[in-house]
This record gives sequence, C-alpha cells and structure tokens, in this order.
Amino acid sequence: MDPQMTRPPRTLAVLAVSSLLAALGVVAGFAAPAQAATAITVNGASGGRTFDGVGAVSGGGGNSRLLIDYPEPQRSQILDYLFRPGYGAALQTLKVEIGGDTNSTSGAEPSHAHFRGDLDCNRGYQWWIMEEAKRRNPAIQLIGLPWGAPGWIGNGTFLSGDLSGYLLSWLGCARQHNLTIDYLVPAQNERQWNAGTTIAVRNALDANGYGNVKIEVAEDWTYSPADQFAANPALRDAVDAIGVHYSCGYLTDQKTCTSSATAINSGKALWSSENGSQDYNGGAKPLARGINRTYLDAKMTGYQNWDLVASTTPNNLWPTVGLVLANQPWSGFYSVGKDVWSIAHTTQFTEPGWKYLDSSSGYIAGNRNNGSYITMRSPDSADYSMIIEAMDASGAQTLDLSVTGGLSTGAVHVWASNLNSSNPADHFTRQADITPSGGRYSLTVQPGYQYTITTTTGQGKGTATGPGQGTLALPHTDNFDSYPAGREAKYLMDMQGAFETVACGGGRTGMCVRQASTQAPITWKALSDPYAELGSTTWTNYTVQADVMLERSGYAELLGRVGGQELMNPGALNAYHLRVSDTGAWSVLRTNTSAQTTTLRSGSTAALGTGRWHSVALGFSGSTITATVDGAVVGTVADSTLGSGLAGIGTSQGQTAQFDNLNIAAGAGGGTSPVLRNVNANRCLDVPNASQANGTQLALWDCNAGANQQWTATAAGQLQVYGTKCLDAGAGTSGTRAVIAACTGAAGQQWRLNADDSVTSAQSGLCLDASGAGTANGTAVILWTCTNGTNQKWRRS
Repeated sequence: MDPQMTRPPRTLAVLAVSSLLAALGVVAGFAAPAQAATAITVNGASGGRTFDGVGAVSGGGGNSRLLIDYPEPQRSQILDYLFRPGYGAALQTLKVEIGGDTNSTSGAEPSHAHFRGDLDCNRGYQWWIMEEAKRRNPAIQLIGLPWGAPGWIGNGTFLSGDLSGYLLSWLGCARQHNLTIDYLVPAQNERQWNAGTTIAVRNALDANGYGNVKIEVAEDWTYSPADQFAANPALRDAVDAIGVHYSCGYLTDQKTCTSSATAINSGKALWSSENGSQDYNGGAKPLARGINRTYLDAKMTGYQNWDLVASTTPNNLWPTVGLVLANQPWSGFYSVGKDVWSIAHTTQFTEPGWKYLDSSSGYIAGNRNNGSYITMRSPDSADYSMIIEAMDASGAQTLDLSVTGGLSTGAVHVWASNLNSSNPADHFTRQADITPSGGRYSLTVQPGYQYTITTTTGQGKGTATGPGQGTLALPHTDNFDSYPAGREAKYLMDMQGAFETVACGGGRTGMCVRQASTQAPITWKALSDPYAELGSTTWTNYTVQADVMLERSGYAELLGRVGGQELMNPGALNAYHLRVSDTGAWSVLRTNTSAQTTTLRSGSTAALGTGRWHSVALGFSGSTITATVDGAVVGTVADSTLGSGLAGIGTSQGQTAQFDNLNIAAGAGGGTSPVLRNVNANRCLDVPNASQANGTQLALWDCNAGANQQWTATAAGQLQVYGTKCLDAGAGTSGTRAVIAACTGAAGQQWRLNADDSVTSAQSGLCLDASGAGTANGTAVILWTCTNGTNQKWRRS
C-alpha cells in the first residue's frame, strides 16, 4: 500500500525546515500550524534512565480465564495480538497472579499448593499464558505477584515464615515449565508488605539457586520501600524495583503523574506497575498519555496495564477491561481494542535496555495540554524512536527536529493512530517516510493522534479477525471425563475456592470436579463460600442439574440466574441457590449485591450423608423455581426478582464436595431428570421407536435427549417416561424384561437409585441390566442378579 494513502488528515512531514513553506504550498487544504513550531534536538548523547518495558497484568483475578478455552485458530490469533513482536501490542513484560484460591477481582485463581504438603504445578492457566508469551517473545520479562493465598500459609497470616517456602515452590513450578521468572513480589498486592519478609525472601532466593530472580515491592499506592532504605540497608540491598499503582490516578485520563523524590533518587528502578482498569477501547488515550508522562513527571521506567485480556463473562466485574475483548470461547469471537495500538506505539519501536534521552523528551512547546513526547535510543546509540501524543491539543503542532549525538540521520519511518476514531483502519498506520536533510526534518501532529517516528524497522499490524458473536447454546453438558486431574473444566470460572478435576470418589469411575480448597483462604476481598459459574447472561428458562457427593458434613449447592456481584464481596451476588446438606436439609435462596440472603423455601428430605452420590436439579420457568433431589421434586416457589443469568455450583467453606454429570438444559425441568446413561455402553435407556404401547421392552440407544429417553424419578419411587408410563418389571426374576406400562403404583414399578449408580427393583432387589453386557444399539434391558458390573451402572446425565 502507498503510505501516502494512509496518511491521517492534516498530518504533514517535510524533508527539511527550509522547505516547509514550499511544501505547505504544495499540499492543498492543509491549514498552517496553530502555533509556532517546537524545536527538538534529538541528541544521542543525552543522559537518561534505562527503559524497563511496557506490559500488562494477567491476574487479579480470573480476567484471563476464558482465553484458554478458545478454539484454534482464534486462540493463537489473540495471543499473537498480545505478545508477538511486530504484530500487535508486542508486550515486553507480563505480570501474572500467583493463585491463592480466593477471589482477587473478577474471579479466583487456583493455588499450586491448596494445603500444606500439596503441590501441583499444572493448575490454572497462568503457566500456559507465560509459555505462550515466551514462545512468541523469548525476551519478555515475567513477574509473579500474589493477591491472596491458601489459609495454611502462616495459619492465615500472609507475611509469615511460610511465605518464602510457598514462593520458592511456585518458582520451582516455573522451572518445570521451562520458565525463568525475572521478578518476584514478596507482598500481598495492594494489601501488605514489610521489610523483614522482603529480606527473608531475598535470602531464601539466594540460598536456593534463585539469585537471578529480582525483587519488586510493594505493589501499592505508596513509595514506602524507598522511605525505609536509609534506615535499613539490608532492605535497600534486597530490592531491585519499586512498583507503584496508578501513579497518574485511578480511572483518570493520566494527564499528570506523581512520584516521590526519595524514590526517584533511591537508585532503584521505579515502575508504574498497575495502571488502566479501563475499557479495551476507552483506555487508549489515557495509555498514550500515561506511558509518556510517567517518565516525564515521575521518572518511572516501567509501565504495566491492568489487565491483559477481557476474558470473563459480562456479569462479572470489569468485563471489558483489557487489551483484547475475548469473552466467548464457544463462538470464537474476539475484538482487538484501540488499547493494543496505543501500547504498540512504544513496544514495537523500543526494547527494555534502551535509554531515555531526557533532553529529547518533554511537553510540546512546554505545555502539557499540547501533548508530550519521549525519545529513546538503542544500546548501540545508532537507532532511536520518538513516541508523541497530542491527545488534548487544540490545534496542529509542528515539531522541528535536529538529530545529533551519533544517532542515525537516515530515513525516518512514521506511524500514526487517530485515537479519536473508532475505525480500525485509522489505528497504527504506516505513513510516508521522511528523509532528513543534514539531520533535520519536521513533522506536524494532529489533535487526538499518537505517533511514532523511528529509524527501526520490522513493525506491523496484525490482520487476523475473529468470527461474530454467539450465545453458549443449550444443552450444555460435561461429564468431566476428558480432563486430566487438576484442571478447570471448560467455561467453568472459579469465583471463590478452587474447583478442579479429580478421579471420582464414592465408588464412581471417571473424573469429577471437586472443590479443593480445604480451609478459608487469606482473602483479597471479603470471604465468601466457594462457588464457580458458567454460561450466558441471557439464559432465562433452564434447568441446571448435577450429581453431587459430599465428602464431609456441610452442603453443596446449585446456582441459577447468576448475575453481577458487589465490588469487594464475591458472596454478594444476584443469584438463586438450591442448597442441600448432608442431613437432608434443603433450601432455595435468593442473594443480591447488597449481601442480603432471602430464604424462599426450605425443607428436609432423606439424608444425603457423605460419600454417596445424589442427583440435584434447580429449574426455572418464568417466575416458577423448582428444586429436585434424587429425581423427586422437593419444592417449588414463585419469585420473579431475577430473570436471567448464568448457572453455577458451590459448597460450604472448606467442603471438598464432588460434582459430576453437569447438565444445563433449556426448559423448567420440574421433576424431570436427565437421561439414564449406561456406563458400560455409554448409551441411554430408551423406549424403542418412541412407542407408548404398554409392554414395550426397553433397550439401549444413542443418547438423543428425546422424550422417550427422559426418566422422571417420583417421590413414590417410580421412573416415569412421557409423564404417564412407568418402568415396570412386575414381580420379576433374573432375565425378566424391563418394559413400560401405565403407572398404577404397583410394587413392580418402584425403583431405587443407588449411590453406586445401580438401579434396583424395590420388589425383587434385582438390578436393571444391559443384557449380556451388550453395548450396541438395541441391546435389551432386563432384570438380573446384581453383580456390580458397569453394565448395571446408570448415570443420570
């Protein structure tokens, strides 16, 4: 493409100052600059600090959760836009959360050590994100920071003797993933740090082969580490960088940034280590200002945007904050924000280790309202890049530049973004090159634009695009058998606690999801019971069903119509809950963002006990809510407060309950349970040809969610199909056919759904059996002596 064709309106680059007026006469329709030109000497010999990079934060928490569930090629395309040099944001640093089993902003991230002595280096998705970042940019610097921690750390005390070992084990996990961590933060993000713990962690790193890992503190809003250096030389020696949050203000335009003279003069790197918290498009102009002005105003050499990617569902907090919106892995949809291109104006033209040129950086015409510019040179003093922003200028601004001090006086490449425009074609566009004359040239910049002028090459703008948006379709089912142990199930987002796959207990084969946090964590927000959610904010009438096994006294629950949560309390959320306890007590609850809990209906059913599997369902149809336990409706209630939302699972605090055969299906559900799936054949109990004739023998068939495969367990112990026919075996002996018959209440129509997944005749005690252990479609279903074989196991999913 001819670079002239992508020139932003009213942008003018001329060969030399002496030819400026002539060029202005040639380009018709361009007004003269609004004020006198600003003379800038680009002096490669100028002093300045060392640049530490621009990056982003993945964590705090759960905001990157859905990215790993994206299909290819969209997942790789998103990762390219974040990390690939010369393509998109080209991030130079990446800070990740050291998961702590607790909600740390938009969700919870799992710890590598849920309890003392536990270790699993493959939990969560941050290892994967770091690996993908390194694969694209081997030079990217990695930083680890905890927001919370499992409750065993210091018996609930974060700054304790346990912390060093906990962080060392996390670094050991990084080694297993062939990742080198560059910086570690021995502090609780925005909550607490102290000198003693910082020094202890430094000593532990040195003693355990991690002397190359640097320490950054304190990841809060103060410059307190620097204030303590004079009186504490050991602390000064332990710390490599001071990280401060929102040095230009929180949710501001980032026009003015502040620092501390003590910190500036401390001899340590000074970073604006968390900024942004703004929409993936709306944060672009603040980013353009802030990346420049944190150095100009505060001598900060590192800048990290919170957060990396907006990859959580819209009901959660800050759902569009990040560089890329990627919240629909089921559809593959994603959208690259203007924020990416604002960052790219720095990252694609510099590298950590470059030097700021102080005398070649400042405010245009000495007025911060006109915009700002910073200049950096390469370590060999040959190349340079100048990043210019004119976000608030009232008119065009002309810069007259003179290059000296050993820098290249060759061709200058110009890139520009109109950040006032929502048209992607106006972002990060290559302009006409400028050929300096005697090291001199001019550039006229326009209001609302960001520019980079550079002698480097290799930059580019990614071209990949994602598909359109789509809703997660129902039914959504997951038996969790496809995952290895210790993983998070697809689309299931931890909000508090840690829900991960394990080998099923209670005599059940296959994999289940287990809430693995065994005690209350050290929180970043208010403490709530553990829960996880998934789905769409548009879901209205549906039934969420799961098999549940309690491992200890307490309760498990299903959630429905889940909406938003309160800012600092994950337990204060809009949702309905069906809670069932080991004693058999059950309740239907409604919670809201004001932390109010209303009991809509409650009662008691047969005790669930522990170590036994049970089926639980929560259904919605308009204002009618239906609670089902083991196939029997235990209660209904009318409530129209919450009309739509996600589904979820949860437990009481410390309850390590297991869940299996999650099924979310359209329709109210009522007493309707899912199909009965034969474990051996992986086929369903079926009425052949959807017959309704009495005496039709039942068989196995591919599960298809047809009405002839939907079996309702009633309070009377019947298994009904079509609402009028019952599973019947009469007085049966081994070999008796299982048939359907009109429901009469006869003893031969009563069945027990057992915790070991067997289904037995209440009259004969014999088991429902796939004849001859057959697995093919059409295999007859009969009664047979119970053998504990998998052909006699039936799962309600």
